[in-house]
Amino acid sequence: MTEQKIIAVVGATGQQGGGVARAILDDPERRFALRALTRNPDSPTAKDLAARGAELVVADLDDAASVRAALDGAYGGFFVTAFWEYNSVEREQRQARTLADAAAAAGLRHVVWSTLPDTREHIDPDDHRAPTLGGGYKVPHFDSKGEADAYFAEAGVSTTYLSTTFYFDAFADFFRPVRDEDGVLALRVPMGDSKLPGIAAEDIGRTAFGIFARGPELAGQTVSISGENLTGAEYAAAFSKELGVPVEYRPMSLDEVRALPMPGADDIANMFFFYAEHEDAFAGARVPERVRELNPQLQDFATWLAGHRDAFADLV
Repeated sequence: MTEQKIIAVVGATGQQGGGVARAILDDPERRFALRALTRNPDSPTAKDLAARGAELVVADLDDAASVRAALDGAYGGFFVTAFWEYNSVEREQRQARTLADAAAAAGLRHVVWSTLPDTREHIDPDDHRAPTLGGGYKVPHFDSKGEADAYFAEAGVSTTYLSTTFYFDAFADFFRPVRDEDGVLALRVPMGDSKLPGIAAEDIGRTAFGIFARGPELAGQTVSISGENLTGAEYAAAFSKELGVPVEYRPMSLDEVRALPMPGADDIANMFFFYAEHEDAFAGARVPERVRELNPQLQDFATWLAGHRDAFADLV
């Protein structure tokens, strides 16, 4: 029996890394062994992974030595950072550099790096509809990752750049339909008439697994993903059909987004500006049919919504 290749998964108890971890463990061919990197091996999720056969390794992306040790002997690694945990470009990029350097030192054969486009390649610096934010970034949580792509190339690491997108799952919390003052159930995504590519968080991990299964042929390439590219009106229509109640699309303005009482509201507003005003560059790069070649289980929005109907039961 051939020894399984080890995939070291950062954030194995989180959304993206958790999806990769489960895809590895669910693979009927058992092509890879899972090494789950976590800061808390005593969490219920970590214990569940261990019970299914995962090797748990304690690692902290702010501790370079722990990351280097965690990658020893692995074939590949799935790398993701958690920008919204700390809302800092500097910290995210330190962590990305740590991952790239550790992967090079450990001799990993294939890395999948979860990234996003650097929007400054598309948004004019003088376009004040998307004001430049601290550090010279337009969309810090995008631009930070896009800028960090170079670290992996500089380190000589064989890397596939997995360019992610808006999670369908965000409709269950941040962008769930709400009752407007006139009693109408409204979906208020600030997209105008442009298409918003979305994906189930679980499918990010499944697609990353598909990249590992495909092998080194995708090294050096960017794989841009989505499960479906829909307009706000099309998302609202899907809600109406699934929930059996009328849901209207009433987009927020970007100024309304910037006024939201949450950290990074300016970042989020600029993100939606990029989605809407640079649809060709973002949605145009995401073709679900191609993603499905790597992840045959890829869900469109209606499929995801049907599986999560209970999360919206209070709206019916």
